[in-house]
Amino acid sequence: MPARFKDLCLDAIDHQSLADWWCAAMGHVRRDTLTPDEEGWVRPVEWPVPIADPEGHGPVIWVVPVADPTPGKNRMHHDVVGDTASLVAAGATLLRARDAGADDDPADGGITWDVLADPEGNEFCVFAPDPA
Repeated sequence: MPARFKDLCLDAIDHQSLADWWCAAMGHVRRDTLTPDEEGWVRPVEWPVPIADPEGHGPVIWVVPVADPTPGKNRMHHDVVGDTASLVAAGATLLRARDAGADDDPADGGITWDVLADPEGNEFCVFAPDPA
């Protein structure tokens, strides 16, 4: 096995604000104080911000500072289960709405998820929670 999945990284011009946005959107917490050896050590603000589910589910997401905005469509993105309207109200942008009446097969031309962008334009897909 040449590689295994470790973490997810998300580029941001204002990485501090975007980390806060994703924490609020997904119920994650900053892991800023997970540090090397020093007691009371705090991660410098210019460093990437690690955020994670407080119960340890899923990968750590590193929100990484970059100088340039996203140049175009993301080649890789993440999917979430959630409420599109709440995410839009929190600052996301709806890029493409799910197709009404679409079945679960995107090969049929319809999609059963919404495509959104976070406040910095990073695309992600939102799936409705399972009603069961």
